[in-house]
Amino acid sequence: MTNSKLLSSLCYFSIFFAPLLLPAIIFFATDEFDVKRHAKKSIISHIIPMVLLIAGFVVMSFSIFSFDPQVVAPSDNNFIFWSLTPLVFIILYSLLFLVVLIWNVYQGIKVLR
Repeated sequence: MTNSKLLSSLCYFSIFFAPLLLPAIIFFATDEFDVKRHAKKSIISHIIPMVLLIAGFVVMSFSIFSFDPQVVAPSDNNFIFWSLTPLVFIILYSLLFLVVLIWNVYQGIKVLR
């Protein structure tokens, strides 16, 4: 096993302990093309859940601040949509994070072989 394979797989496995920090350090510290390519791919895969998390918090903040219980009746469709938004976000975020986690582990094992 070479150092380049180990560094490349460590970029993917860093989702467990240093999601953006380690791949960024490896990207700027190495001169090897393959290691930089794997570091860049792992950084992108680590950023995707963070972007979704920020977008979800923005949407959930609208759901909290746009709800006025005196104006909206419980049978209104608007009420149902905004009250279910946090639950839908949590489910979608959990699924996406699970897919990204599995993908990073798969890529890390694939690079080691």
